[in-house]
Formats: sequence, C-alpha cells, structure tokens
Amino acid sequence: MLKGRNAVVTGSTSGIGEGVARALAAQGANIMLNGFGDAAAIEKLRAELAAKHGVQVFYNPADLSKADECAALIQDAEKRLGSVDILVNNAGIQFVAPIDEFPVEKWNQIIAINLSSTFHTIRAALPGMKKRGWGRLINTASTHGLVASANKVAYVAAKHGVVGITKTVALETATSGITCNAICPGWVLTPLVQKQIDDRAAREHKDEKTATHDLLAEKQPSLRFTTVENIGALAVFLASEGAQNITGAMIPVDGGWTAQ
Repeated sequence: MLKGRNAVVTGSTSGIGEGVARALAAQGANIMLNGFGDAAAIEKLRAELAAKHGVQVFYNPADLSKADECAALIQDAEKRLGSVDILVNNAGIQFVAPIDEFPVEKWNQIIAINLSSTFHTIRAALPGMKKRGWGRLINTASTHGLVASANKVAYVAAKHGVVGITKTVALETATSGITCNAICPGWVLTPLVQKQIDDRAAREHKDEKTATHDLLAEKQPSLRFTTVENIGALAVFLASEGAQNITGAMIPVDGGWTAQ
C-alpha cells in the first residue's frame, strides 16, 4: 500500500513508535527511525525491518528536545531517503506530580519533546511535501489531548497543544494534497505505562494484576489495553490514499475512555 513512500517516525526505537514503524515498513514504506536506547538493539531493529520487508531503514539519534536537531532529522531523512512523504510525530515522555510540586525542568523537558518537536519537524517537512503535492502528517496525541487527568499537567498541556497544532496545520494544508491528523490512544501497554503500573502496585501494596485492572477500570471501559499493532494499523490507514479526505481529525483509540 505504501511502496515507494518514505516515512520518519520519531520515538520509534520502542513502544508505539516502534509499532508504527513496523506497520509502515510492512506496507512497503522506507523508514527513518529515531529515538534513544541501546545501540545494539536499535541496529537489530533497523536490520530486521530492512531484511524482513525489503525496504530502506535508517536511524538518526536526534534529541527532539532541541529545535536544531528536529530540523536536522528531517534534512537527514530527505538526503538519505530522497523525500519525507510521511511524518509520524510520536516521541514523548511522562512525569507525574501535582502542579505545585512539579519540577520546572520536567515541565520544560516534556513541553519540548511532546509538543515543540511536533512544531519543528512539521515546519521542516512541509516545504518538501508542498513541492510534491502529497504528504501525511500523523501526530500521536493522547486521550490526554482531549481530556485531563490529575498530576499530569505538562503531559496534558503538551498533548492538548498537539491537538491544536494538528487542527491548524490541517486547515493550512487543506487544498495541498497533505493531510494532518492525530491519533489519541488511551492506555497502551508500553514501557511508559508499565512503569505507572509498577509504581501504583508499590504505592498501594497490590500485585501487578490488580494494579493493572484498577488502572484500566478508572478510565478505559473496555478493560483492555490498546495494542501498538492497533495504533500501527491506524497509522497505515491514515497514510493511505483511502484517507485522502480525512484531515484535522482527532481519532481516539481508547476503549471508550472519551465516550464517558
């Protein structure tokens, strides 16, 4: 479906981003991976995707908290892949604390990585997309881009900002052959969420199974996690020709969380 397309997926060395990269590669897209992690594990992932799907796969270690590195990531992808047709802004971090106890440095870091990087990468990728008259911008927002939870002030603010960027860019590119949409996952069992489960289990003196159930029951009526494969499948659709008139959409994948 995506043969010949070139995709940049930020935060793609683990979790949702890795799932999206795998799904895009499986449909024939060449991939620029990005993220932190063990160098050997990242190289294993890169080589696996390239060999399994017969696509080009590169890796760029850009620190998305820095504007110049965001732009350099796009420039590197354009140089090595030839173009950036699909940009998935997925990189994100989390920190949990009441606002009056929230460290200023954590606020700045989360806003930089979860929000500002989306601005910087889109800004860098759009000129090429406009020149070619085709592009797919897919932002990983969150249910927390639509509703809030206590003790996550920076994350919620950043994800609401991503929703705002998505709508604005969709309007600016509405007649250009470019779409801009946001995927809004609820609970997805990633290392980030597993840490929250572990912290909850320790804090409330519960076993992992009980802590997991309680986490889901608070928010997600389906009582099951969204999978990275679910998110990857949606990203593939949004990158396809079938989604050519879907733009400015916030698509929840949250087991009914935001329906309540």
